Amino acid sequence: MNRRTLLGAASWLGAAAVAVLVGLAAISIIGAGLTSTTARPLSEADVARRLDAVPTASAPASAPASPSAEASLGTPRAATRTFSTRGGTVVARCEEEGGPEIVSMSPRPGFELHDQDDDEGEFRSTSDNHDRVKFRVTCAGDQPQLTTRGDDD
Repeated sequence: MNRRTLLGAASWLGAAAVAVLVGLAAISIIGAGLTSTTARPLSEADVARRLDAVPTASAPASAPASPSAEASLGTPRAATRTFSTRGGTVVARCEEEGGPEIVSMSPRPGFELHDQDDDEGEFRSTSDNHDRVKFRVTCAGDQPQLTTRGDDD
């Protein structure tokens, strides 16, 4: 073998070694991002601890509208009801003396909370300001009722 062939082979092996090292470094950096502690699944104890830290809602957002009675320190409270609309979820109740009251409003993806009063509210589309879901809470006895008026209904 001549000197030129040996020099070419050594250069090729050096370039291959550098390519392998760069590849390993890239995999290490990417792998650290994929396996970091923020992306790890939570244990049952972690989930329970995090759930205990979150204030409880009167009803899950995906539940169908259903009445539920709340009790606090032995005194009866107003019935709370969850309503699902095209624009989002509304939780409302009827107070004994105060009439209807919106407890919370959660917009669906693609909508945002535009307006909220004691007994009226509105969700608006984030892509089309004219796509609205307006609603009013009334009481039938001690049960809240929701009437919606959507501009695109």
